[in-house]
Amino acid sequence: MGPLKDIKVIEMAGIGPAPFCGMILADMGAEVISVERINAVGRGSNSDIASRGKKSMTVDIRKTEGQEIIKKLIQSADVLIEGFRPGVMEKNNLGPDELLKINSKLIFGRMTGWGQNGPLSNAAGHDINYIALSGVLGAIGKKGSPPPPPLNLIGDFGGGGMLLALGICAALNTVNKEGKGQVIDAAMTEGSALLMSMMYGMMSSGIWTDSRDSNLLDGAAHFYGCYECKDGKFVSIGSIEPQFYALLREKMNIDEKEFDNQMDKNSWPNLRINLEQRFKEKTREEWCEIMEGTDICFAPVLSMEEAINHKHNTERNSFFTLENVTQPSPAPKFSYTKSEVSHAPVKIGTHTEEIMKSIGYEEKIEELLSKEIISKS
Repeated sequence: MGPLKDIKVIEMAGIGPAPFCGMILADMGAEVISVERINAVGRGSNSDIASRGKKSMTVDIRKTEGQEIIKKLIQSADVLIEGFRPGVMEKNNLGPDELLKINSKLIFGRMTGWGQNGPLSNAAGHDINYIALSGVLGAIGKKGSPPPPPLNLIGDFGGGGMLLALGICAALNTVNKEGKGQVIDAAMTEGSALLMSMMYGMMSSGIWTDSRDSNLLDGAAHFYGCYECKDGKFVSIGSIEPQFYALLREKMNIDEKEFDNQMDKNSWPNLRINLEQRFKEKTREEWCEIMEGTDICFAPVLSMEEAINHKHNTERNSFFTLENVTQPSPAPKFSYTKSEVSHAPVKIGTHTEEIMKSIGYEEKIEELLSKEIISKS
């Protein structure tokens, strides 16, 4: 199994970044128990990819008996993940102060947009709001147009779930060395800002302008961006280094002198227009035949369906199909402790009875079912 085998994670079920974090840990071999709301029974489908590899139980944590079940689970757990607004876990007597008294080695991972404190900490928000506050959104897009939402990859998944997973792995190392658990305050505003470290550094040094569509990597440079082809499809180029830029010129038969001064920002708009016209002379496939696999730094802009079937991705098994749902494979790849998806997502509450028995509640299951403290799928 994966590098996190023998690690037990309790995930207080939600949507978005926290479940994504749990999925990463499950892919890496952790036993992840997703604790769902009592009224969530019946949900769950194969396409709920973030639930793959996890066990599922339902508990009403608003009731004292439900809270006691979570506390019992925590005794043998390594990690708890929650993505509620600040104070929700404390309101249900399941805050870190209380749970770390029960299990001093517990890692209490908290996933929020704004963080556990601060003037916005209790305000509602989504990915687009968090990356707006961190300066990320304002750096994306064309001049004179509103910034486009870059999906919810940067806040929710990159600066949120992925960063929390990294934090948990780091905290596990501390537990191994010092035997001490801790609380992780993962805020998507700060996580997305962290992803912008290079740009903030470049701005400080004077080589990045604090205005979108004006810089090397934000679409202003003619040699770094996307172009439409003859067939209406798109390609991407990233010919930043001089040798890659020279190869781009060679493959596109560009000999005009105005292309010689690559880093002259004043010339970028006209040179982009020139490349736009050139790329429209051939189809995407024709450009792939000329450029793909070279040092131009080139790739076709693929749809999701095309990405699944691209020869590079198929050879590396970058995607796989599980119970008729094609999805990204676990990543990164390990040479020894290989990650894998143990099973497809299950119906909510599938493992309630099994987990309750494992923590000594076998004789109380029927009573708790009748009181609607727990439920089964």
